[in-house]
Amino acid sequence: MKKYLLIILLYVSVFCPVEAQIPQNIFDHDTVFVWDNPQKHKQNILVATIQTVGLNIFVNSFDRFILNEDFAKISSHSVKHNIEYGFVWDNDKFATNLFFHPYHGNLYFNAARCNGLSFIESMPFAFCGSLMWETCGEIEPPAINDLIATTIGGICLGEITYRLSDLVLDESSQGWERFFREFLATAISPMKGLNRLINGEMHSHHYNYYKYHDYETNPVRFFATSGDRYLCDHAHFTKGTHNPFIDLGVEYGDVFYKENKTPYDYFTLDVTMGLSTNQPLISHVSLLGRLWAINLQTGTDMKIQFGLFQNFNYYNSESFIENSDDRPYRISEAASVGTGIIYEFSKSNNIAKLKQRLFANLILLGGSASDYYRYIDRDYNMGSGFSARMNTYIEFAHSGAFSLNAEYYRIFTFKGYEQKDYTRINPLYLNAQGDKSTASLFVVNPKIEFFLSESTDLELNAYYFLRNTQYKYFKDVESQTFELRLGLNYHF
Repeated sequence: MKKYLLIILLYVSVFCPVEAQIPQNIFDHDTVFVWDNPQKHKQNILVATIQTVGLNIFVNSFDRFILNEDFAKISSHSVKHNIEYGFVWDNDKFATNLFFHPYHGNLYFNAARCNGLSFIESMPFAFCGSLMWETCGEIEPPAINDLIATTIGGICLGEITYRLSDLVLDESSQGWERFFREFLATAISPMKGLNRLINGEMHSHHYNYYKYHDYETNPVRFFATSGDRYLCDHAHFTKGTHNPFIDLGVEYGDVFYKENKTPYDYFTLDVTMGLSTNQPLISHVSLLGRLWAINLQTGTDMKIQFGLFQNFNYYNSESFIENSDDRPYRISEAASVGTGIIYEFSKSNNIAKLKQRLFANLILLGGSASDYYRYIDRDYNMGSGFSARMNTYIEFAHSGAFSLNAEYYRIFTFKGYEQKDYTRINPLYLNAQGDKSTASLFVVNPKIEFFLSESTDLELNAYYFLRNTQYKYFKDVESQTFELRLGLNYHF
């Protein structure tokens, strides 16, 4: 422990010296932002490519030589076989396929984004990095679901982490403040931290071109909720488990600001983390990024906007009944895009805010819990379909707020069972999305907030999950469950 503390102290003393006196009137508004620096407009496609390829080589080497994983022991024969055989649907875990693969795709995307490429220019890097890994990074056959989730989900996570990391960077800071800013930015976007270390930006100090975000143009609102959640098994109130949680949320940008015209200049993020071992560390992720929008009306009485949005939604839970493999809920919308309409009403009587949001999406890749499919690590179905979301928010002056969220998913699993003897087929080459089925998933989330101060609320939250899956070769199943949350919310 002393060794690591000594390394940190050495880092701070060498690269983050005590802040010197800053010249007066140096902070000119026209010179403080990084994007005004002509030297920051350079694109380096070669470095982005090297980092994308290098990332795959590093991960494969770590899996092969450190973890001694058989799937990473590639050869020219395995690469040739993968290319000739083609893509299949794999049987990895729910979290691996529908969360960690998109996270990996965000690293490919940010290898380009952090080397000066735009949002659109960075998209091919997520695809090509994933394609290289699927064909050359492991001996198992390439998975089409991984390619979709890593590419499309990676773009969504990548742009959001890229922008979030900018919020904490400040090249005029020094000392411990600078150390923690760089550390946090790297934790949010590892590829940005790597590039800042290589380029020397992590240790450089500037009093011009030092800010990475304009909070006046793009206001950012954060919230953090901590408390306890109670999960019930199949709507039986007495059969449940407690799970302490932390919920982190961000609303980035002014949704009606006319000058914001680039992808993801407005997005929302909501992440729930469980703090006990009876449930996954990450149980819920909801991301909404605006790709394009037009303001239909921005008057004093009502504001309306129509736009195109990218969505990423992920719900995961584990069984809390002994000797049971039944999960209360599992829902994924890893690759999704659609339209949406957002409108806000002016103040009226005791209502301080009234907001309504409606979204309709096409799901290229989604997932839902399966009652029958059990191969290798997979107990869920994958497929395509559509979804719809609704959010209503009402804030009452000086007292509290009420919101109602409703989500509907319909996922079709086309490539499934055909009443064959699958015991004679290598599970790696089973190549099925799951059970041939149609799943309808409904989520209702009412929430009540009681204002305790300007920045603190007491929050009572409930989730109701209803799944109805119609199977072609098995008995249909309807499953329902709910969870209750009580927490203290801090927003700033």
